[in-house]
Amino acid sequence: MLTKEFIGMIAQAAGLSKKDTEQLLATTNAVMRENLMAGKVIQWQGLGAFEIKERAARTIVHPRTGERSTIPSKQQLVFRPVNAMKEELKNA
Repeated sequence: MLTKEFIGMIAQAAGLSKKDTEQLLATTNAVMRENLMAGKVIQWQGLGAFEIKERAARTIVHPRTGERSTIPSKQQLVFRPVNAMKEELKNA
């Protein structure tokens, strides 16, 4: 789904203009990004939780040459769905 389609669906469901909905979504994204980068967990009721976790460094082996190399640790955005969402996905 494209962002414009998503904005249109939210605007129609909430009875708002597309412009107001677009501004609301942009503000929501900015606030979420700011809080995630500050190390906070964002729990979205009925959907799940977003957080940034550290992915540990690891060693990989090239399948053809057998050469070993190390991938450094990095920050990764993680989403954990709520149990109700997990159940819906199982039954879909």
